Amino acid sequence: MIRLARVGARKQPYYRIVVIEKDRARNGRSIEVVGTYNPRTEPATVSLKRDRIDYWTGVGAQMSDIVAKLVKNAPATEAVAA
Repeated sequence: MIRLARVGARKQPYYRIVVIEKDRARNGRSIEVVGTYNPRTEPATVSLKRDRIDYWTGVGAQMSDIVAKLVKNAPATEAVAA
């Protein structure tokens, strides 16, 4: 599953987009970090490793609804392979 894992201080959310087994805890051990999402900037900042997301979806990983929306709406110019 590809979903968000919350990091950051209280009332200062910052999210990692991670590949993780579906039954693990939200912030449990992930397989791979494939991006980040910062909703506190104006506009919200999304950085993605599109090649890794394509790989994981190709081998059967499903995206959560929010991650699917972030991937769909993220401009190609903002996506970085860092």
